Amino acid sequence: MYKQTIMSIIAIFLGIIVIAFPLLGIIAASDILGLSVLLLSIFLLLNGISEVEYNTTKGLLNTIIGLIMLVVSLGLIFNPSIFSFLTAITIYLAGIFLIIIGLVVIVGNRENKYKFWMGIIGIILGVIYIILGTYIHNSFVLGSLIGIWLVATGILNLLSDGY
Repeated sequence: MYKQTIMSIIAIFLGIIVIAFPLLGIIAASDILGLSVLLLSIFLLLNGISEVEYNTTKGLLNTIIGLIMLVVSLGLIFNPSIFSFLTAITIYLAGIFLIIIGLVVIVGNRENKYKFWMGIIGIILGVIYIILGTYIHNSFVLGSLIGIWLVATGILNLLSDGY
């Protein structure tokens, strides 16, 4: 229960950071997307490691997804040429990651209504991410969606601690 509370607070904190950065308006689009995906990957890695002892499959899936996202995010941040190469794929990749994370949460937590809704929110925001990324191409909005998911996940995780 203590780990869950810490993870919830980390998710909320990282979500606020992701939401705040697009408001600064001084960071390149590749850095915004890279930072958003980096913070999401940090959360998934920490969450995966803490979940392994409770639910091995879910913990390993979160850790693997987190590692993949970590590599992608570092590439986006430190090699801007990757951004131009991966721009179209990145938008879909981040949305697909949110959808996959949502599905993993739903499958791993069917008995907990708050965690079930965490999964649903992940799927919905993943679909919105792909749609907005396809038609709007605004990295500020896309980064904010990841931040919203992290904050919502943190809040729902805190609520589920008592149940």
